[in-house]
Amino acid sequence: MSTGQPHPGMHPIDDELVRRLIAAQFPQWAGLAVERFPSGGTVNAMYRLGDGMVVRLPLVEGGAKDVSMEREWLPLLASRLPTAIPEVRGAGEPGEGYPWPWSVYGWLAGENPEVGALSEPVLLAKDLAEFVAAMRSITLPGAPRAHRGGPLAALDASTRAAIEELRGIPQEGVDCDAATAVWEDALRAPAWDGPPVWLHADLMPGNLLVGGGRLTSVIDFGCMGAGDPACDLFPAWNLLPAEAREVFRETLGVDDATWRRGRGRTLSQALIALPYYRKTNQAMTHNARHVIRAVLADV
Repeated sequence: MSTGQPHPGMHPIDDELVRRLIAAQFPQWAGLAVERFPSGGTVNAMYRLGDGMVVRLPLVEGGAKDVSMEREWLPLLASRLPTAIPEVRGAGEPGEGYPWPWSVYGWLAGENPEVGALSEPVLLAKDLAEFVAAMRSITLPGAPRAHRGGPLAALDASTRAAIEELRGIPQEGVDCDAATAVWEDALRAPAWDGPPVWLHADLMPGNLLVGGGRLTSVIDFGCMGAGDPACDLFPAWNLLPAEAREVFRETLGVDDATWRRGRGRTLSQALIALPYYRKTNQAMTHNARHVIRAVLADV
C-alpha cells in the first residue's frame, strides 16, 4: 500500500514551522507571507516568502548536503552562466524541531516547461545547449563529484531490476525488450575518456523556468559537480521534440558515443523512476512515461 510519501524518513513540514524558523533566524522577514509552493520535487519543500523570496527545506536527510553545496558553489557559478540561477539570501540552520540546514533564495519568475506545449522548442533547445556548454566550460577547481557523473555501468543492476519490475506492471505498456536493447547499446558505447566537466546533472523540466518560450532560469543544483558530459543531455528526451532535439545536439556538438550514453542515462532514470514513484508522484511518473516513449521512438 502506498503511504503517499515518495521516500522513507521524510520530515513533516508545514506553514507554521516555516514561520517559526523565519521568525527565529531572520526576524527582519517575520512579517512576510508564507505559502507552500506546489512542486513535483521529491527532496525539498518550497515556500514562497513574501513576493521576492522562496524558502527551500530538505524533506529528507540526504537533501541536507545539497543545501551546503549550493551555498558554497552557486555564488561562484552565477557570473559564469548565461542563465539566471538561484541566489542564496539566507542560510538557515536547524531549529524549532527541524533537524537540517535550509536556505532562503531570491524568487525567480517563470514557468516550468511542459512537454508537448513548448511555444519555441528550437529556441529553447539552443538556450539549453548554451547553458550546458557554459557549465562544461567552467574551470573552478575542487568541484564535487556530480550525483550522476560516474560510469554508466554503475547503473546497470538498478536499471535491469527496474526493467524486470516493469515487466510485472503490464498496464504501463513498456516494451521492456526494446528498453533493454537501448540500455545495452548505451553500455557498449565508448566511455568518456576526457577530464570530468562541470554538470548540473538534474536538468528535468521541473528544474527549468521559461518565459515567452525561452529559458530564463535553471534551479536546483543539488546534483551538480564534475563528471561525464553525457549526464547533461537529459532535456533531449525528457522535454524536447525530435526537431529541437537535433538542434540541441548540433549546437552542443555531441559525438555519437556521448549521445548514446546520454540517451541510456536518461532512459535509466525514467525506468527506475516509473515503478518507484507511480503511486506517489504524478509529475515524476508522467515525465518518466514520456521519456521512455521518446527514447524508444528515437531509436
